[in-house]
Amino acid sequence: MPFARISLHRGKSPEYLRLLSEGLHQALVETFEVPATDRFQVIHQHEVGELIFDSHYLGGPRSADFVLIAITAGRPRDTATKQRFYRRLVERLSVSPGIDPEDVMVVISTTQADEWSFAGGRGN
Repeated sequence: MPFARISLHRGKSPEYLRLLSEGLHQALVETFEVPATDRFQVIHQHEVGELIFDSHYLGGPRSADFVLIAITAGRPRDTATKQRFYRRLVERLSVSPGIDPEDVMVVISTTQADEWSFAGGRGN
């Protein structure tokens, strides 16, 4: 039950955003043990100066096409699973919509099941 927040600079086409969303979701399904119907994402587009990142810290160089993906997951995954996810994600995004792997940063946080309510005020 991950929830993903995708942050990037404003100006990409609706098709680019759709492909970014789809690539992330497919990588989660393929490698992160996520059901195909479990898709919750928000795309945040920022003006220049509102998405601040170092172009060389632990990677890079990063360009203006930098994408920050923050995933809140409902349970922890082991390191090998996360590594497979990171690799598959940048593979997918490099093919479509064409994002350089150095422009993709991922942060994963986990929560407890009782910290989610999917609908109707019901806890999980």
